[in-house]
Amino acid sequence: MVLVTGATGILGRVIVLELLKRGKSVRATKRTSSNIEEVHKSYRFYTEQPQEFFNKIEWIDIDFEDQDSLTKALHQVTEVYHCAAQVSFHPDDRRTMYHTNIEGTRQLLFACENSSVQKFCFVSSTAVLDGVDDNGETTEDSNYNPKVNHSPYARSKHFSEMEVWRASAEGLQTVIINPGVIIGSGNWQSSSGEMFEAFEKYPYAMSGSTAYVDVRDVTAIAISLMENNRFGERYIIISETKKILEVANFVRQKLGKNKAKMISKEILTIGYLLNILFGWFFSKLRMMSKVNLETVTSHHIISNMKIKKELDFEFIPVLDSIDFHLNNYISDKK
Repeated sequence: MVLVTGATGILGRVIVLELLKRGKSVRATKRTSSNIEEVHKSYRFYTEQPQEFFNKIEWIDIDFEDQDSLTKALHQVTEVYHCAAQVSFHPDDRRTMYHTNIEGTRQLLFACENSSVQKFCFVSSTAVLDGVDDNGETTEDSNYNPKVNHSPYARSKHFSEMEVWRASAEGLQTVIINPGVIIGSGNWQSSSGEMFEAFEKYPYAMSGSTAYVDVRDVTAIAISLMENNRFGERYIIISETKKILEVANFVRQKLGKNKAKMISKEILTIGYLLNILFGWFFSKLRMMSKVNLETVTSHHIISNMKIKKELDFEFIPVLDSIDFHLNNYISDKK
């Protein structure tokens, strides 16, 4: 039995589906408020037998604060893919995100200690990686630097990773994957699923670049790493780094919209100053924090050579990925 947490998320649902395609028995966690019918609907984008595979899922409501709930979820489970996490870049979500991401991971790993679990895959983020190598690239050796200003999300993922490394040192077979922005279908109102609606709605884009990867690639790599016992390691999973403006215009052109305009640094500076002056009163202004603005205006080169070499893996090009999932977004809007 395999347990996938966060199974209604953009990545978790595809990992569940791929495991089912491989004949695995899968237990999928969700919140009591989760819309699993939306997951079912999205499966038509990934398989010609969506109903058949969806019916094989063993859904379970889980409370990461309740050890009895976790023990029940882990009954007869030998492998865990921990995808559950809260993703937010709003400072008001900091406490909730720390609790969900860090404490939730800690409690799940504690529950694994006295269970049948043998393998554990943790989904982290490239946001935890700092510094560059001699070639000016961020790699798996670019360790988190506590002296650098990070978003609450990046901090929550870093400390979650620390829990995984602790469990690894104590004998659990673990692997950490660090994907960039995951492009997928369904879950259009949450996390990276909001990307298409945002590019459609707003006729402007930030000046920076982002590392993207297709959800199908992340899924294939995560499962391959577990099957091939690549434990005690971390792997960056990205396809390419693209300018945000280029991606925005690719999406907008396909949707019949005018080209987006790049927001100047001067305007962003004004936004940052308004945040300092009035952020205490206007919640949306607090998004204009220094770390958020640095993220969307910077250009980092992130290397995917480790995973390409070890698995001889070829990634789906970013624009091909966006085209596939954008067509699904358009289909869902009809």
